[in-house]
Amino acid sequence: MEYLSTLILPGLLVLLFTRVTYNRVIGLVLTVALIAGSVYKGYTDSFILIVIDAFSLTAGFWLAVKMRPKPMKQG
Repeated sequence: MEYLSTLILPGLLVLLFTRVTYNRVIGLVLTVALIAGSVYKGYTDSFILIVIDAFSLTAGFWLAVKMRPKPMKQG
C-alpha cells in the first residue's frame, strides 16, 4: 500500500498545486518541498520509495505540461 500511494500521490500533488498556482514550476517546487520534509522527518525510509517519488513527480510534471489551456478561437 505504501508503494502504491508513493506512486500516485506526488504526481497528483503536482497537478493540484499547478492548478492552484497557475504555474507548473511552482507546483513542482511545492511538492518537492513536501516530500523533502517527509524524508527529513523520517516518514520515507528506503531509497526505493525516494526513486518512486521522483518518478511520480516527473510523471505529474509531464501531465501538467500537457494540461496547457487551449487558445481561444477568435471570430
